Amino acid sequence: MTGATILSVPLYRVFCQKSGRGGKAIQKGNEKVETMKPEDRLITVKFNADRSAQMQWDFRPQQREIEVRVGETALAFYNAKNPTDKPIIGISTYTIVPWQAGYYFNKIQCFCFEEQRLNPGEEEKKAHNSEQPLFKGPQRVEMPVFFYLDPDLLNDPRMDNVDDIVLSYTFFSSKDQEVKYPGQQTNMPANA
Repeated sequence: MTGATILSVPLYRVFCQKSGRGGKAIQKGNEKVETMKPEDRLITVKFNADRSAQMQWDFRPQQREIEVRVGETALAFYNAKNPTDKPIIGISTYTIVPWQAGYYFNKIQCFCFEEQRLNPGEEEKKAHNSEQPLFKGPQRVEMPVFFYLDPDLLNDPRMDNVDDIVLSYTFFSSKDQEVKYPGQQTNMPANA
């Protein structure tokens, strides 16, 4: 029973990503991006940023909304800053509203489900296509979301009256605030 409880969250995440249920975007291969053609229909994608009560970051979208042409890729950014005097590791989840839009909202690249570490007072601004900071010192973390709206949504009558989609991220403080380095063993017995 304990094993089922431990596995329920990751299994639910996979189920949501594959099925689009729970307002989660379906993760499809990028091969569709290369062949799809932009359609005439425009949908407004609105961006929301929340954080748990324990998360002390300043977290917000860079833009409130963008107009997205169905079948065309789009790029948006969120910013985060750690205003405290200690490092904080955070992890985010996301939802898509209305729920039926999750079937057609395809994220190619995003920061969800990956730990992000911000040092005290750090705002780290990274180049759009680089893991290297643009400059050192107090900076803002710029987190990209690269996505598209699948043209198949045009064939779904549930999407006929949907003109707005909300992409909402929530950041949580990671339970483990210790930074793991590649190759670092964390499950070794104390006497090993």
